[in-house]
Amino acid sequence: MERVWQPPCGSCANGAAPGPQLVLYNSLVDRKVPFVPAAGPGSKQITWYTCGPTVYDSAHVGHARNYLSFDIVRRVLEDYFGYNCLFVMNVTDVDDKIILRARRNYLLTQYRQAAQDPAKVFADATEALAAAVAKQQRKVGEAQAALAEVAAESGGAAEKRREELATNLAQEQLLLGKQEAAAAAVAAAGAAAGAGKLLELAGDALAAALDKKLGATVTDPAIYRAHAAKYEAEFLEDLASLGCRLPTVLTRVSEYITEIVQYCEQIVANGLGYEANGSVYFDTQAFRSAGHTYGKLNPWAVGAAALAGEAADATGEKRHPSDFALWKASKPGEPFWDSPWGRGRPGWHIECSAMASSILGSQMDIHTGGEDLRFPHHDNELAQAEAYFHACPGGCQQWVNYFLHAGHLGIEGLKMSKSLKNFITIRQALESFTPRQMRLMFVLQPWERKMNYGEQAKEEMRSKEALLRNFFCNVEVVLRTQKVAATSQRWEEEEKQLQQALDAAQRRVHEALCDNINTQAAMLALCDLVKAANVYLSKRQDAAGPCPQAFLLRAAAAYITRILSVFGLCSAPGDFLGLADAAAAASCGSTEAVLDAFSAFRDTVRGLAKAKAPAAELAAVCAGAPDDAAAKAGSSGRAAEMLAAFVAFRDEVAALAAAGAPAGEVLAACDRVRDDTLVELGIRLEDKPDGSSVWKPEDPAVLRAEQEERRRAAAEARGKKLRTQLENKRKDLEKFEKLAALPSIQEALADKYSRWDAATNEPTHDKEGKALEGKALDKARKEVEKQKKVRAPLEKKLAEEPAFLQALAADIAALVAELAALGVRENGSA
Repeated sequence: MERVWQPPCGSCANGAAPGPQLVLYNSLVDRKVPFVPAAGPGSKQITWYTCGPTVYDSAHVGHARNYLSFDIVRRVLEDYFGYNCLFVMNVTDVDDKIILRARRNYLLTQYRQAAQDPAKVFADATEALAAAVAKQQRKVGEAQAALAEVAAESGGAAEKRREELATNLAQEQLLLGKQEAAAAAVAAAGAAAGAGKLLELAGDALAAALDKKLGATVTDPAIYRAHAAKYEAEFLEDLASLGCRLPTVLTRVSEYITEIVQYCEQIVANGLGYEANGSVYFDTQAFRSAGHTYGKLNPWAVGAAALAGEAADATGEKRHPSDFALWKASKPGEPFWDSPWGRGRPGWHIECSAMASSILGSQMDIHTGGEDLRFPHHDNELAQAEAYFHACPGGCQQWVNYFLHAGHLGIEGLKMSKSLKNFITIRQALESFTPRQMRLMFVLQPWERKMNYGEQAKEEMRSKEALLRNFFCNVEVVLRTQKVAATSQRWEEEEKQLQQALDAAQRRVHEALCDNINTQAAMLALCDLVKAANVYLSKRQDAAGPCPQAFLLRAAAAYITRILSVFGLCSAPGDFLGLADAAAAASCGSTEAVLDAFSAFRDTVRGLAKAKAPAAELAAVCAGAPDDAAAKAGSSGRAAEMLAAFVAFRDEVAALAAAGAPAGEVLAACDRVRDDTLVELGIRLEDKPDGSSVWKPEDPAVLRAEQEERRRAAAEARGKKLRTQLENKRKDLEKFEKLAALPSIQEALADKYSRWDAATNEPTHDKEGKALEGKALDKARKEVEKQKKVRAPLEKKLAEEPAFLQALAADIAALVAELAALGVRENGSA
């Protein structure tokens, strides 16, 4: 099938534009094409619709991949390229999944409250899981058959179809494995496990069984609305926690029923839809006959039942297998609204077409969503919109100019999915990562390609974050400590090289962002600039040479900050409202003054302690130490916090000096204020070999994480040493206990010799009673010596320490206890 896409007006006028032109990967043609707004080449007004959540469960990291990736793309278009975006996001609060999940949760809750007999719960769980396994086995068989059907087909479309059907089969097999594992776990647990444990193992299968039996009895519409409202609120909280910009317009299906009904009516009136028993279906064959193309985004999926996402047409109402529901007749146990066709509710796809058309009209610039929505959802959206505007002057052949699809987020080879139960919720992920770290992880990946949520992506993110943090801290130190008026500002070759690196980075970033908003390449350019600046700093930190040029470093840091703000990795103009707080800016200077005085005071205290100076010198340093800082700080919030910590530390040092404490205690106090007090205040204090120190602002969570990693590494190193000692001592104990358990030499040789000399403890007669002489006596003496050598190590130890074995056992017990205290197992795992 030929795939048609029309470049927006003006994109080819007057030849190529000077410099790189912004291009986007358009799923309508699966290639990069120039981006030109529908309003015209020179316009900065664009429209954008994104498929929002179906609010039936908590959002997971796969959803974050979609919404964060397109938040980054949106920010680049708005903050870098200067577009003004009318951004519309829908919330699907009426949908099969929501209805099913709300109903099942309600029924399972009722069942749980009434579950008193574990034997009955066990029987019900076993039956429900058997049914679930059998159903899933059928689905696996259908997926295998669908894949087998296209096995012999050739061509690019066939290959695409095979790839998607193979992925579908793998997903169905994964789900079957999980259900079989649950059935085995229930069988192994038995009724003795108790109702709670059985419900934990078989809850989903039980809910499905209860829904099949009792679903029609759940008629209260508040049950469905409450379920959707809960997860909508959670989703919006997740967006805020991830730092995503809010949409201009938020549309809910439940608030656009009137528009949806009217949309369906118009499609029917245009001859491209039909009513059947209270439902309305889209007529794909009439749509094609009218000159439209069905399946623009994913033509190879058209006709594949396994990929269509529609329930089997058991009623026979459809005119063609590819037809899909616009409006569904009401069934028992479902919410409904009145319509010209009777009570019912919207189909899966109609909501987006109707709501987007209501806000944006007959054409939009950009439509986004996850890769899994290409077919059938987005293809059906396009068809519905073209059918709705079919009778308008000029018709509608291209409702969306640019369709952008975010690549799947994979985990263990399959996409992260609620149905597969292989997902990590956004909230769970934010227990391990900060919002900035998660955003950075996606910035470092091309938005349109598949991404694996694995250690490689996480490690790359951590490495880049550490590089940037260290760079900004180093520049901040130069800006804070260098007195520009007292240093030469002459540029040498090193400054020219750094400026060239800045120029190159700016050019590379622009080219990368023009090229399909390639944030991965842009970040690589920024990191290369950081490395060039680090090389420059290392050259300029030689005390004998010129100082680093603060203005040039600030220019490089300011550019990097600007691009990071475009990506949402630090605050951008679009992220806050109103005017900046001048008082906050003034407070920043006061805080720096306190920290400068604080670190200088601590440096002095450490120097005196290391030199074992008299207590009187320490006391003299403490006398009035914060006064200068207090005068500079006033009483502003952040500075006041720092000043309070300064005073507390001074008081602690003064008390130690008054008590004549040893130098080690004073040094320990210096370490505590660095590792505890300042960490909680978000300050990294680095001690330098010359006895001075430098402070750098830092996220307390990052500092705590570093401390925990150091503690873990130290515990691991200590644990390794202890395990070696423990292993050696256990070997010794085993060896010496075996020696202690040996019989006496006479007992050991009793089968060879019958009489022994009491004075020499040597054998005198063989086992038959014959006296030993000559070679026989020499042999006997050698055997005795051999026995003595075996026992000699134990005898020596016991001679040195009679309670040697008891002491060795006590050492082993102490080592085991110390390993346990470190949180390290004896086998080496934490």
